[in-house]
Amino acid sequence: MYTAKRAAFYTLGCKVNQYETESVKNQLLRHGFEIVDFSREADYYIVNTCTVTSIADKKSRNMLRRAKKTNQNSKLIVTGCYAQTNGKDLLPMTEIDYIVGNSGKENLLSLILALEENPETATQPRFLSDPVFSGGRYRESEPALYREMSRAYIKIQDGCDNFCAYCKIPFARGRSRSRDLRHVLEEIKTVAAEGYKEAIVIGINLGAYGLDLPEKLNFTAAMEKILEENLIERIRIGSVYPDQIDDDFIRLFRHKTLMPHLHVSLQSCDDTVLRNMKRHYDAKTIERGLTALKSAVPLMEFTGDVIVGFPGETDRMFQNTCELIERIGFAGLHVFPYSDREHTAAAALPDKAPGEIKRERARILGERKKRLAAAAREKYVGRTLSVLIEAEKGGFLYGYSENYLKTRIRIGEGCSAPAQINTIRRVMIHSIEKEMLTSNG
Repeated sequence: MYTAKRAAFYTLGCKVNQYETESVKNQLLRHGFEIVDFSREADYYIVNTCTVTSIADKKSRNMLRRAKKTNQNSKLIVTGCYAQTNGKDLLPMTEIDYIVGNSGKENLLSLILALEENPETATQPRFLSDPVFSGGRYRESEPALYREMSRAYIKIQDGCDNFCAYCKIPFARGRSRSRDLRHVLEEIKTVAAEGYKEAIVIGINLGAYGLDLPEKLNFTAAMEKILEENLIERIRIGSVYPDQIDDDFIRLFRHKTLMPHLHVSLQSCDDTVLRNMKRHYDAKTIERGLTALKSAVPLMEFTGDVIVGFPGETDRMFQNTCELIERIGFAGLHVFPYSDREHTAAAALPDKAPGEIKRERARILGERKKRLAAAAREKYVGRTLSVLIEAEKGGFLYGYSENYLKTRIRIGEGCSAPAQINTIRRVMIHSIEKEMLTSNG
């Protein structure tokens, strides 16, 4: 057992990054470390970076510059996708003690324990990373049990083989690798035994799950096996591509434990743009699949990702995306102005949109997003939803409904707020406030 040193984490980016951060936290807790907020004084600061956009790169660098201001004698370790793809660019930053790419993430604990044994081993920045395309199978890690909420992420897949024209994530995470389904089921059992009510199945490209396994089990078949086990009260699917949504996929939602919400990686809804992005579906596939799913599954709601201003995107192409999103109806959207990424095909494409056009399209879609979000929520006023309570503040309980709509519930007289955290409550929705469903309890 090591002395009770303090470690602080800051995580940027996707749910997979968050899962991996929680896994490292759990390892450090088992070795006697105290986990503190990133704003507090700590002995170790670990920044888990993202590189999906140029803005993510900037945020990652900014957090690295801030990390040591609280304790100049601390050790700063940078890891994650930006550390993997641009680690050598970070070497001149004197604040950084170690740069550990995704390929070395599972060695973070051993690095920190080695530094505890001999603090003088990190007197200058060091780059610890292997090539991500060196092959290998999915590497198991510590279950991610250190949580401050009632939902647990279950990572089942890593990497991507698609090499979409705009995306550098394959260079950050390598080829697609699938986790053995037995280990997935074991982790769901573990989080359920720890008291979690909801598990979210995540990966970099869930649709590729199983293609590298000997039994060639695809994602839909794997989800069917997970749901048949009935291991936890709620299960969510993290994110899928539109071409994953076929009849077999829709039938998964006959299981009452599978929540009626889906985050869809759209990127565009125009055929020309999708083709130039090297996505393997078209607008008809998007509309057919999502319309069928919404028709078949009561309470189904969608959120999605959209890139605006992709090279060559005309006003008409952008309008096609807006119109299809409007027809389908989305409860939420993440809108990203296109930015060039190193090593990607799109970086070499002509007809780059000027910054003002990208900003204007993001603004237009942002306004449409607000209108769609309000419409998605308004239809639940006067209806009853099931809400997993995650927090209490100022006389209200907060949580998410089965279709992933944030809900605020007034605490009734004589009710114990702490006793209701991590419980599922059926509540009547009375109104909408700032894109939040509200209930009087």
